[in-house]
Amino acid sequence: MPEDPIIELFEVTKVYPLPAGDVIALDRVSMAIGDGEFVAIMGPSGSGKSTLLNQLGCLDRPTSGNLLIGGRNTREMNDRELTSLRLNTIGYIFQRFNLISLLSAYENVEFPYLMKHRRPDGSGRVATLLSQVGIDSAMAKHKPPELSGGQQQRVAIARALVNDPQILLCDEPTGNLDSVTGQQIMEMLTGLNRKGRTIVVVTHDPGVARYARRIITVRDGRVA
Repeated sequence: MPEDPIIELFEVTKVYPLPAGDVIALDRVSMAIGDGEFVAIMGPSGSGKSTLLNQLGCLDRPTSGNLLIGGRNTREMNDRELTSLRLNTIGYIFQRFNLISLLSAYENVEFPYLMKHRRPDGSGRVATLLSQVGIDSAMAKHKPPELSGGQQQRVAIARALVNDPQILLCDEPTGNLDSVTGQQIMEMLTGLNRKGRTIVVVTHDPGVARYARRIITVRDGRVA
């Protein structure tokens, strides 16, 4: 058990009711992730990895059990408090980037900032983050379909960082990238972790998992 946990799960179960019968996606999962850790979550397809990540990101509520983020029990939060938690504490990086195709790269990164501050970025933070991930001012004017997969993932990382979250949750962040670009993205995440960011990566790729300091294996909805 980490000495200074930022994420704690206690007997978390997630059940999806289906006409053919209930599916238990997570089965009484208890675990903790320390503040500043770099953790990889591994397991075969259908093991519950993505469901677990959705729980960690408060994108879905558990059927039973408790999830604490920064010592706060998310089951006791209302929708507004959960939205604030997701906006301020957690950044998300997805395999398919999830960028808004009608917005420029700059506007995609600025969008969470607008949601939080209710005003455009006047501090230069968006441009600085884009520059730090290798997207120059000319490229920042392009829309996602005009960018390569690696460039889109870099934009997605900048977007995840714009509100300075403590936690970065990454779902197969290199899954749609070539090996060289994937390595660059993982080195970028490693650098963020060295600066104190908590990183959780869901992956099936041992080459990605080796960047983590600890590997959590999920099988049949349980932590092995």
